Amino acid sequence: QVQLVESGGGLVQAGGSLRLSCVASGRTFSGYGMGWFRQAPGKEREFVAAVNWSGSSTNYADSVKGRFTISRDNAKNTVYLQMNSLKPEDTAVYYCVMGLTGAPGRDTSQYGYWGQGTQVTVSS
Repeated sequence: QVQLVESGGGLVQAGGSLRLSCVASGRTFSGYGMGWFRQAPGKEREFVAAVNWSGSSTNYADSVKGRFTISRDNAKNTVYLQMNSLKPEDTAVYYCVMGLTGAPGRDTSQYGYWGQGTQVTVSS
């Protein structure tokens, strides 16, 4: 049974930083791409970032490019999302996801497992 457990969310002022972590279990972590999606109140869930199985390739939504960095540590079964220069519009529940392949893209259909989500709130 695959489990994805996120941590690191919280309340931060605009311009601040947070680092989200997600620990995976129940599947060979190093064999699959990982990603982050987010959902703000009243809005659809949207892609944030993805990393391939080895960490050599990353993909970002235009809205976070240059501010967020996704990375992974296969020895620790953990994926990270470093979020800098946070804006109020980044406020959302952030979900860690595990891909169905080693290099998933931006579509939710390419991910088979989801964490429970962690709240990120950015105050102005």
